[in-house]
Amino acid sequence: MKRRFLFVHLLLLAVLAALLAGLQGLMPAMAQTTDTNGQTIGSVSGLPVPRFVSLKADRVNLREGPSKDHRTTWIYERAGLPVEITGEYGMWRKVRDSDGTEGWVLHNLLSGRRTAIVAPWKKAEVFTLYVRAADDSAPTARLQPGVIGTIKTCDGEWCEIYGDGFDGYIRQTDLWGVYPNEKID
Repeated sequence: MKRRFLFVHLLLLAVLAALLAGLQGLMPAMAQTTDTNGQTIGSVSGLPVPRFVSLKADRVNLREGPSKDHRTTWIYERAGLPVEITGEYGMWRKVRDSDGTEGWVLHNLLSGRRTAIVAPWKKAEVFTLYVRAADDSAPTARLQPGVIGTIKTCDGEWCEIYGDGFDGYIRQTDLWGVYPNEKID
């Protein structure tokens, strides 16, 4: 009788362990790994975390947590706005905007298209866009802080960006949406 009781308990424990293992596979992953270069890699996407992306839609809800059950704390209304992914949880990405506001967005509302905002932290300045990546190059446009451009390339010092009515080079340090010394082809 004791043997049978022990056998039933062990069987139940094995079934429970199998169920938990199966459920774990259904749960969204939060863990991250590190690659050989020391870069943190998201366990869901396999892409670097943090990384910059842009909003795909003109209306994107920023939520307190990674589900539609969480309260919407902000609504972005500008497709192409750059945001930084700082975490992953299943279909959700934790993002930070240029103001430092953080929250969760569904991954399918984000695009890998790289964009940048011209110096949102320098409200009173105007920034020159050049024909070439050099301060002595001819100016091609003057951009106000907050202008969003699509990034063509960055060499670690200069980025070539374009947008509605402008195309040229700007110092990388005058952009939010690209990391210092980051190279983009």
